[in-house]
Amino acid sequence: MAENWKLVQTIGDKPVGTLVDGDVVSAVEFDETGEYLATGDRGGRVRIYERSEIGPTATGPSSPSTRRTISSAGSAAAREEKSAPFEYKLWHEFQSHEAEFDYLKSLEIEEKINCLRWCKPINSAFQILTTNDKTIKLWKAQDRKKTEVAAEYKIGGRNVTSSTKASTPTSAKLSLPSLQRGLYADRGIHSSTRRVFANGHAYHINSISLNSDCETFISADDLRINLWNLAISDTSFNIVDIKPTNMEELTEVITAASCHPEQCNVFLWSNSRGSIKLADTRDRALCDSHAKVFEEEDDPSRRSFFSEIISSIADVKFSRDGRHILSRDYMCLKLWDVNMESKPIRTIYVHEQLRSKLCDLYENDAIFDKFQCSFSGDAKWLLTGSYHNYLHIYDRIGKGDTCIEATKTPKKRLATKGRLNLPRPKSKKPEDAAEMDMDKKVLHCAWHPTEPCVAVGACNTVYVYHNDEAKT
Repeated sequence: MAENWKLVQTIGDKPVGTLVDGDVVSAVEFDETGEYLATGDRGGRVRIYERSEIGPTATGPSSPSTRRTISSAGSAAAREEKSAPFEYKLWHEFQSHEAEFDYLKSLEIEEKINCLRWCKPINSAFQILTTNDKTIKLWKAQDRKKTEVAAEYKIGGRNVTSSTKASTPTSAKLSLPSLQRGLYADRGIHSSTRRVFANGHAYHINSISLNSDCETFISADDLRINLWNLAISDTSFNIVDIKPTNMEELTEVITAASCHPEQCNVFLWSNSRGSIKLADTRDRALCDSHAKVFEEEDDPSRRSFFSEIISSIADVKFSRDGRHILSRDYMCLKLWDVNMESKPIRTIYVHEQLRSKLCDLYENDAIFDKFQCSFSGDAKWLLTGSYHNYLHIYDRIGKGDTCIEATKTPKKRLATKGRLNLPRPKSKKPEDAAEMDMDKKVLHCAWHPTEPCVAVGACNTVYVYHNDEAKT
């Protein structure tokens, strides 16, 4: 698997001179089938891409007889072991959020999409949750085919009007008009807002997560986590509140939250002190006191002025079976077993080579970058990003590390094998800190639910990679 990752396509790539801040990708997510890919950007826009096969014999979305619909998209999991060439084509785009201004707090609210999540589709319509710093929206996107009348009311071969009714014999044959679907090229894709979940958070929303019951979801800001029902937008239940009576006593903030993939009563959240807390809503309604805490003691030899900053967890995810937890802080990627709280079963030092540069990274604010992480569908592989547009794919059991530079002109892959729970030795690879471009970074990533296919966001571009030789 280390040498077979191929760049399938680049999405949204623009010349350097035409880039604007609103085009920068801020969220990437596959749907549950992998047939559709959604991206969000700092301009508040959401784009949905549809997968289509390419090649001389491919019948892609332009063919109405072979186009994938939501009802049949589940069959995509039964693809051939070695999939045909494919690409993701733009299916729909809409403006999810607009810039706002809070006059009471004199605070500007950006339109940036902080997070997006696919929900269970209803009939032939997609549902997507999107959020900026303050407002969560549930969007519906649907492909509506144009319908035309193919004939008129006729009796005995003549059109029926008020003047011909009386002269028309009653025994004549009556033909009724029929409705015909318009051609596929005439389809109209429409998006609309189904719900607006506003006024639920006083602080910036950092994550949303759909529950396994597909009816509820949680949203987290710096100090609180709320539970919402997708059908009710004006009421939410506060299930975690860590705000102290005196804000001067504040020692930690919530950085991410995620629901268990199978048990709708279990969820977890991470904080700025490097710990992960798991709670069960069956135990109590307000889960300020957690059921489990996953935390590792700091190594005194590694402690420094920047320890609290680099230990803050940027992202946390459950594996698809709920057995493992993956967390990412600035320096490390940690894999946890839900049954072992004392220490992670594997620690991968992604940025160990930057430890000597922490002072410089603090001065240019790069130390506050938040890198996401992701599991493969079978939880055998781990994905995260780094600087210089590098994306790292790790074997869960520690057999190797695939390092790929996300670029249209790829260079030779950097593969290092060995024990991943040890710091990387210093070498003269392009991955070393002195040669890494800190302005190029892969912050957002997603793994296809059933295939060895990943999508990563770097600046304004989404790179899609696929491994034809691997099975997940």
